[in-house]
Amino acid sequence: MVLSIAVAEAWRKSAICQRDKVAVIIVTMKIKRLHDWQVNTDEAMEIQRRMAIMVVRSGEVTAPRLIAGVDATVGIGGGVARAAVVVLRYPELKVAAVKVAEGELGMPYIPGLLSFRESPLILAAFEKLSCVPDLIIVDGQGIAHPRRIGLASHIGLFLDIATIGCAKSRLCGVHEPVGEEFGSYTELVDNGETVGFALRTKVGVKPLYVSTGHKLSPENAAYWVMKCCRGYRLPEPTRLAHLAAGGNLKEKAVTG
Repeated sequence: MVLSIAVAEAWRKSAICQRDKVAVIIVTMKIKRLHDWQVNTDEAMEIQRRMAIMVVRSGEVTAPRLIAGVDATVGIGGGVARAAVVVLRYPELKVAAVKVAEGELGMPYIPGLLSFRESPLILAAFEKLSCVPDLIIVDGQGIAHPRRIGLASHIGLFLDIATIGCAKSRLCGVHEPVGEEFGSYTELVDNGETVGFALRTKVGVKPLYVSTGHKLSPENAAYWVMKCCRGYRLPEPTRLAHLAAGGNLKEKAVTG
């Protein structure tokens, strides 16, 4: 199958930061405090099970003006990590803002618990923004997760913004082979439930695993990943966030 999704023309009404012919509207991120991050493995899993039912798996983003990409990297030896948020203006996909947060990670890498390892730094980067994106694409899982709440869903709940999980590897589920054509996809199914798509974003490279993060449908999530592709495997927001997290894209405040 090849992705073809109709999107309505109505503007999404939300707090935005956009320079136009008149002025710049400056707003700040509002981050919920839903739980502590310093927890043990059993406590983390229980938090995930409790919060998974809070994830909204439906809805559409129809005409975003600002799309953010999120990624994080860890230094050699697991030391200091860097999380980056890159905000792009849509449809140009030009960089509007780049914010980075650095620090120690509070939890070792445990499959399925990445959000407890990376979220504090990611949220710290969001706190530096002077604009509110309409949509966030996260390099990580959404509901395509054994407990249906990966990094993208967790971030979406804390920020109360539509988020997409766009991962380079599969954490759970199975799927049929994906066609080689750009936009080809197959459903990702886990325990009989469709949790996302394996999506071909570039001919000749492995597919990405796209799923609902929060506040939009899986079809809408896949649509926006495709709309943000510019010839690379990764959509432009997370591709640039990866560069920023690696120290290869300088911090930048909102500009015109």
